[in-house]
Amino acid sequence: MEENARASNEAEGEPDETAAAGALELDRFLPYRLAVLAHEVSRALSSIYRDRFGLSVPEWRVIANLGRHQPMSSNRIAELGSMDKAKVSRAVARLVEAGLITRETDARDNRLIVLKLSARGRRIHNKIAPLALAWEAELLDALTPDERESFDRLVAKLQTRAEALRERG
Repeated sequence: MEENARASNEAEGEPDETAAAGALELDRFLPYRLAVLAHEVSRALSSIYRDRFGLSVPEWRVIANLGRHQPMSSNRIAELGSMDKAKVSRAVARLVEAGLITRETDARDNRLIVLKLSARGRRIHNKIAPLALAWEAELLDALTPDERESFDRLVAKLQTRAEALRERG
């Protein structure tokens, strides 16, 4: 009978009291919340470069990284953007084909291929960057100036801790 009541509660969306003591409440679990927030922000922002410029999220991230740190290898772009290497590779191939970036052999190491924005890629970057910054400002308008400062400090602290935990294993 107790098992039937538990199954009934679960079916109605009520937590199982026997499991609730150590249960993971996903909607309160920080890694999940951060992932959902990042995904939602990325989806909302992507309309700027997808609809107006025909770029995917990985393609924009490649362009944005090259706009700030070129020349750069695709592996370095993947590291900086916490992106999957295969996604970066596909994005790079599409961007090269579209004439937005170039591939060149590194002058110091002939084994290394470096990427750079083409003149057309630079123009696209220079059009999107101000739009992205304006979008970010509109998003951050939800926070007071003090909240923004606190948020920046807290994100930096959490990022440092997450890196330390990753290194610790």
